Amino acid sequence: MSDIKADEELDLRGVVCPINFVKTKLKLESMAEGTVLELVLDSGEPIQNVPKSLKDEGHKIVEVKREGDYFRLKVER
Repeated sequence: MSDIKADEELDLRGVVCPINFVKTKLKLESMAEGTVLELVLDSGEPIQNVPKSLKDEGHKIVEVKREGDYFRLKVER
């Protein structure tokens, strides 16, 4: 799964919930169906809440990788 290439990236480190989800949702809406967005999220609430909310919206989480004190998350629109 680590070979999945992201079409766009959005760095949301330091952005609080629920603003990080709103920014993610707006970015995904501007992308074509089937494209992949890579998110950079802080640990804690962001990595707990954003993936769940994306799944609830019908998006597919294709990869989650921890890098130090933050996470890289790839989501398919």
